[in-house]
Amino acid sequence: MTDQPAREPEREYEYEYEYEYDVVVVGSGAAGLAAAVTARLRGLSALVVEKTDKYGGSTALSGGAIWVPGNFHLDRAGLADTHDKARAYLDATVGDRVPAARKEAYLAHGPRMVEEFHERTAIRFMYTPGYSDYFPEAQGGMAQGRSIEPRIVDFKQLGALRHDMRRAGLPTYGLTMTSYDFRFLNMVSRTRAGKKVSLKVGARAVKALLTGRSLLSLGEALVARMRLSLHRLGGDLWLSAPLTGLVTDASGRVTGVRITRDGRETTVRARGGVVLASGGFSHDQQLRDKHLPHPTSTAWTHASEGQTGDALRLGEELGAATDLLDKVWGAPSVCPPGEKPFFLVADRGIPGMVIVNEAGERYANEAAPYHAFVDRMYAADRPEARTVPSWLVLDARSKARYIFAGLFPGQPFPKKWSASGFLKRADTVDELARQISAPGLPAAIRRFNGFAERGVDEDFGRGDSVYDRYYGDPTLPNPNLAPIDKGPFYAVPVHPGDIGTKGGLVTDGDGRVLREDGTAIAGLYASGNCSAAVMGETYPGPGATIGPAMAFSWAAVNAISGERPDPTR
Repeated sequence: MTDQPAREPEREYEYEYEYEYDVVVVGSGAAGLAAAVTARLRGLSALVVEKTDKYGGSTALSGGAIWVPGNFHLDRAGLADTHDKARAYLDATVGDRVPAARKEAYLAHGPRMVEEFHERTAIRFMYTPGYSDYFPEAQGGMAQGRSIEPRIVDFKQLGALRHDMRRAGLPTYGLTMTSYDFRFLNMVSRTRAGKKVSLKVGARAVKALLTGRSLLSLGEALVARMRLSLHRLGGDLWLSAPLTGLVTDASGRVTGVRITRDGRETTVRARGGVVLASGGFSHDQQLRDKHLPHPTSTAWTHASEGQTGDALRLGEELGAATDLLDKVWGAPSVCPPGEKPFFLVADRGIPGMVIVNEAGERYANEAAPYHAFVDRMYAADRPEARTVPSWLVLDARSKARYIFAGLFPGQPFPKKWSASGFLKRADTVDELARQISAPGLPAAIRRFNGFAERGVDEDFGRGDSVYDRYYGDPTLPNPNLAPIDKGPFYAVPVHPGDIGTKGGLVTDGDGRVLREDGTAIAGLYASGNCSAAVMGETYPGPGATIGPAMAFSWAAVNAISGERPDPTR
């Protein structure tokens, strides 16, 4: 993956192992923790090695949802999801970009993983009602959704372990909310349901304060529950222990890892196997420039620090096949100077807002699934009208009504946004167009306003899909459309960010890393974003990153242990 000659893999006979475990896991996000938890459930000793000084990876920064068709939470909700329906949906969205056997493996492993973790660990999920699949109108798609999210947990249960967990730092202002809560909170100024949920979330915060609890939700809750489970099961986790090499024996089997710990190299034998779960290469500009669409920047990623393609490089040195290296899990983002990128999820569904290219022209359904929107940003980019970056334009009415970029309705934009030039403000659309050098903006706004008045987006179908309407305003005829006609008017640049790269080592249905000829590299497994995504070039639903990461880690350790639960049980 670099211009430097590949190193020869480290050979077992060159080292005396200082430590031995049955399973060694590289990376401490959901994929890594799931592997280690499964190992302990199978009676295998397990070690997680984490490159950074915090555990949790990108999972801790995420919404924490998992997309697992056919899991028992969906059954309890009466959704009647079936294996055949889920297969049809994956065929309609992922298509043949991923082998059918691997898609089938996911549909088999996922529900069993969810059930076993629920029964035997502290990992708990709940169904998120109405959070639809991202393409619910496709064959097999479900308007009510297949997403489940972690239950709120008291952080203090982790004891001293909580000090080493990666924190998301989301702008929740001390409130603990689930993704389901946020859907309604986004409409706090517009609906009775929004006001009711705001009272519930406020009461939750007061109760936690009075009882001395420290509540976590979303990805932080998932990581906390997984770390608590691993601790209770007796698994080990080492921080600040970056992987520097994979060790093989004379036959080429991976038998251990070489890491740096406490300032020196250490070797650890993996009697059963090594599971790579260390994320992708979002923070390596060289690899981004080599593989991803241009322009691209590490400044646009939401992935956790340390994801620089280490597992990818080491796997390639052993002859591993790779795929999907030109793809990311797209996340349209605003990137204020000196701040972390902000992921525009719900923000693109609100009315009274458009996203335009540098000429001021709309080019997509703004409310489309985020991954699809980033793909469209690159597809629509052309020399005479660049879309990278684009401009997001909204008026004062929308700013006053809805949550935007983490700011509550009516909350002013940070002064530094204007002072730095990041935020543009004007009293008229014509003036805003001049400020952002987008001559076509006034005409685009007039056309959009006509669509808003009629309730139909004739150009891009915004509001046609159930998914679009999830974050829209239910008080309007079309929840995603309202005129942009009340000044002042605002514009901020939007970049094609990512929550991680989705290309990596090719694996089979049990997570074994494969060579170009389809044979497995003995002793080596991979899951999560260091492996090529089972979702191919698309993103079928909320949690379609973390769900497969956990399921294929579960499957990999089952393969290591020789235990293969019957998925039909």
